[in-house]
Amino acid sequence: MHNVQKDWLGSVVMAALGAGIITSFAVSQGQSPLVGLAITAFAAVSAVAIDHFL
Repeated sequence: MHNVQKDWLGSVVMAALGAGIITSFAVSQGQSPLVGLAITAFAAVSAVAIDHFL
């Protein structure tokens, strides 16, 4: 078996894109843009942490 290094930058980008799509819809419906950005950042950090520990 070989050791596969995880690409944390790719994980951040993919998580931010996924969360960004949902939060951009929420912002278009009247949610605060700062709350939308905070949700996107939290989702990205959470995805990287989960990817790192699994």
